[in-house]
Formats: sequence, structure tokens, C-alpha cells
Amino acid sequence: MSQSTGGTRERIKAVALELFTEQGYEATSLREVAERLGVTKAALYYHFKSKDEIVTSVVEDRLVRMDALIAWAETQPPTLATRHAVIERYAETMFSGGQPSVMRFFEQNQTALKSLSAGREIRERMFRLANVLCAGDDSPGGQLRAALALFAVHSSWFAVRTPGITDAERKQVALEVANELLTAIAPPPPTP
Repeated sequence: MSQSTGGTRERIKAVALELFTEQGYEATSLREVAERLGVTKAALYYHFKSKDEIVTSVVEDRLVRMDALIAWAETQPPTLATRHAVIERYAETMFSGGQPSVMRFFEQNQTALKSLSAGREIRERMFRLANVLCAGDDSPGGQLRAALALFAVHSSWFAVRTPGITDAERKQVALEVANELLTAIAPPPPTP
């Protein structure tokens, strides 16, 4: 492990997510993560003491991205154009860097995530983001459409099973469906 500490932590997270997705979170041990990395368990423990710490680190990275998006979105007017911009930025965070592997991990390990505090924090941010998307329309339909728009982006990783589809094509389909849902949310009442 001659990489920098930050690079080593990122590699550990990537390999752990790969194993958690292949075998399941519960069925994967830290020993297996260390073996796949080609390091001792002690070297792995230097960076992460448990599987929960690895997942928490992955989720914290995601929370930082979500918090930045929410902070920006809350300063924007509650218009359809803002809704479309928010979902576009959200999709960008979901499809950039190593996020596809994170989304596959989340999708395949939902039960484990529910029991971790990191999973509860992600859900709380999702509700905040959904509230921004339906600002001005507090109806049950508006709330559901906003949540489903976010879910359209998420579910594209497991619901779209077209062989050979690229990440760019998957993102485009997700945004088309999300924007259809957002367009159906009632606009806020005009300001006097």
C-alpha cells in the first residue's frame, strides 16, 4: 500500500463496495476485503475498524454532495426550471465518478443500510430534496411525484435492464421520466 492515505481509503471503499455488491454486505468479511486488496487485516484496520465504518465513509461522501445540492436548491425560486435543474444536478451526482458502484451497492444491500445510521441520514436528505422539488405544491400528489422523480434516477440502476445500455443512455432515460413527473407538480401560486 504505497498510495497516499486518502488514495488507500478510496481503494478500500471501492473494493469493499465491489464485494458487498457481489456477495452482500452481511456475507462479506473484512478479511475478504483485505485479501482482495492484497493487504493484511491489520493494514485494513489502520483505515477502517469495521464494515460499518466503510459504509459510513461512503455515505458521508454522498451526504456532502447532497447537502451542497440542497443548499443550492433552497436558494432558487420554486419554478419548473428549478425543479429540472435540481434533478439534472442530482442525476449528475449519481452518475459521476464512482457513484454507479455506490448505487448498485445501495440497491443490493437495502436491508443492511436500514439498520445503519448512515442509511437513515441518506433517507432524511432524500426527503429534504423531495421537499425542494415540490416546493409550492404540498399536495400528496406533488410530494409523491417529487419522491418518484428522485427514485427514477435511483431505480435506473436496477429497473433498466436493457443489455449494453451505457451510463449516459441510462441517465437520459432516468431524466426523461423524472422530468415528466416534475412537470406534473403544480406550480407555486403567484406572488402578489
